[in-house]
Formats: sequence, C-alpha cells, structure tokens
Amino acid sequence: MSTHYRQAYQHLQELLKNGSVEELVQRLQPKAPEAIPKVPGGSRMTPEALEKRWHLLNTTPEVQEAIADPLTLEQMQVYRRNIENFIGTVKVPIGIAGPLQVNGLYAQGRYYLPLATTEAALVASYSRGAQLLTAMGGCTAMLLNEGIGRAPGFAFRNLQEAGQFMMWAIAQQATFKDIAEATTGHGQMVDMRLTVEGNHVYLDFQYTTGDAAGQNMVTIATEAVCDYIREQSPIQPEYSFVEANLSGDKKASAQSFLSVRGKKVTAEARLPADLVKKYLHTTPTAMENYWRMSAIGGTLTGTIGVQGHYANGLAALYLACGQDVACVAESAVGVTRFEVTEDNDLYASVTLPNLTVGTVGGGTGLPSQRACLELMGLAGSGKARAFAEVCAGLLLAGELSIIGALASGEFTRAHQRLARGR
Repeated sequence: MSTHYRQAYQHLQELLKNGSVEELVQRLQPKAPEAIPKVPGGSRMTPEALEKRWHLLNTTPEVQEAIADPLTLEQMQVYRRNIENFIGTVKVPIGIAGPLQVNGLYAQGRYYLPLATTEAALVASYSRGAQLLTAMGGCTAMLLNEGIGRAPGFAFRNLQEAGQFMMWAIAQQATFKDIAEATTGHGQMVDMRLTVEGNHVYLDFQYTTGDAAGQNMVTIATEAVCDYIREQSPIQPEYSFVEANLSGDKKASAQSFLSVRGKKVTAEARLPADLVKKYLHTTPTAMENYWRMSAIGGTLTGTIGVQGHYANGLAALYLACGQDVACVAESAVGVTRFEVTEDNDLYASVTLPNLTVGTVGGGTGLPSQRACLELMGLAGSGKARAFAEVCAGLLLAGELSIIGALASGEFTRAHQRLARGR
C-alpha cells in the first residue's frame, strides 16, 4: 500500500495550509476523556428509549422527523430483532427492472425485480438487459451447489499436539454433526474440512441452511461443537475462536471457485445478432472484443473472477429484499463469459460460486423487504433456490447491458443523461 512520493508531497502541502507541523501533531494527540455519554436504551424499542437517544443527538426537529417519520414510529416494533440503538429508518428509492424471463431448475417465469439504489442509470441498465433476455425467450439458470461454512480455529503448543487433535476430531465427526444439528431445525452439517498451519488447526464445518442465508444459524451450531471440544478433547487447545477467518465470510477470497459459499449458480443465453443490435445498438463481435480486453484488464489488476459490475445489481436487490448487504463482498465474485458463435450469435454466461441469499430469517421479514420478495413471488419457505437463480439472471442482464453500452460508445452519454439530468 505504498504512495508515490509526489502524491505524499502534495498531500503534505495541503495539510500545511491548515497549520504548522506542531499544530497538526497536536490534532492527532489523545484528548482528555470527559464523561462518555452512552447511547441509552440498548436494544429497547420503546418511545421513551427513542426519545432519550434523540435527546443525546441534540439535532434539529427536521433531521429527527426525516429519520423517525410517523410510519417508522408506528412500525418500530417490527425492527426490534434487527437493530440496536434504534433511531429510525433510511428511505432508499426502489425501481423495477424487467421483465426478466428465467428458465431455471427452480425459478420459472417472468420476474419484475425491485432494486433499491441511489445510483441513477442502474435500474435502467438492468431493465434493458432483462428485456433483451426476455425478448429471446429468457435465460437458462441452474443452481449447481449450496452450502455455507463456519471455520473455528484452535491453537496448540506444538505440531505434535495439533496432529493428535486432528486424529481425535476426525473420529468425532458424527458426534459433531449431532451436536450442531441439535441447535437448529433447518440446518444440516454436511462436511468437515481440516487445515493445518504450524500449531494451528482450522475445522471448516460445512452446512446447508434451508431457505435461510444461515450465517447466524451456522455460528450457533458451530459454537455448540466448540463447547464440546473444549469439554471433551483429550488434547486441549491453548485457545480457540468460533471463526478464524477461513470461511470466507463477507470477503472475496481465492477459495471461491474451489468450493461453494451460499449458493453456486450459473445462467446463460444465446442472443441473435439482430436482437443485440436492436436492444444494445452494437454487434456480438464488438461485445466479445470488449469482454476479451476487460478479462485481461481484470487479470492485470488481480481481481478474483472476471465480471463487469455484479455488485451493482446484487447490492440493489439485497437491499430491497432484506438480504445481508455486506455479503455482496463475497457474492459478487464470479465469471462472465461472452463468445461469438459460428452463427454470429452472442453466447453469454455468468457463474457465481458465493451467492449468499435467503427468503426467510434476517431482514426478509421486515415489511418493505418482505413486500419486495412478494412482488417476485419469492417470499417465505421453499423459495431460496429460485431466488438464487433469479439473481443469476439479473446479473446476466446487467452484464449484457453495461458491456453493450461500452461496446456501442453509449456508456458515458447514458450516465450524463440519467445521472446528471441533462
């Protein structure tokens, strides 16, 4: 994370406009602590607790009303399991993209997709790609695999103890499974992977979690297994942690394409040249040329996967539908591929190994978020796999649209027109 000396010098000159070196150093010194006002009420969701928090903030009535509007106050009890130190809600505009025809193993039909975003041109772009896919009969989508892990870590005095612990742990897998599954009515432990680094041992427990995204579910299940290990293991670790940063939770990692985290999905379409021209104003050859150059560009910058903007569509759909938006960090890993066929059609596909989504639990039960899932017919039990396939279709639509805009030279004009209102 080095900085070129010219940039460092310019930054220093800007800082010195605000004071001497001594004054700048003084600004960075710890300040004498005063009485620290604690945010009152904790997780209590009462009018009295809310009033105390707003009193602490000492802001204007206009600011308070914008965040704690009447509807939010009326509904605030529904948020009690999803937030601490509650003061209100933030309103993000929702647009509809589509229709998107998805022909999947689980998702079948035309979907209108709610996207919550403050980025102009985003909904228009995904909608254009969705309409293109629908015009040629829809995209094919397939759920390939599913599972989510939690990876506790254990530290021992030496490698010999680590090896003895592993021998014991391997023989305990059936017991681990019984203990983990006793904590949930929906999750199942399907595998255990072992990684050794010196005197450290990582046990990566893999679960299926039904229609829930499942991060909390697998944490609770794994904690129960760790308790058993601390009580029963003949070789006791010096210390341990329920998650030792091996699972890939909420981050892009090199292991993404080697396994699965959440749901692994792929979607494809074969687009005739006349439809590419009609909807994207370009040609399959130009689309392939852009994809090839962008794939090399991504490789040169060390990106994990090759894709244009998965995070745009996922963040907007996750926000609208009550998903854990931080999981976009891992969910947006994937590969886009464009090829011109011998018939001059455009073959397009997306593959995502880490799509972390659910249709029950978490934020999916909140009023607006559940309503957005209901709009697609994807709320509640039995819908998570279909939701994952719809996500893949949405991202394929987004890749077609943005690469079409770049290939046709319309990318900048579209943002000038929509994002700046020209």
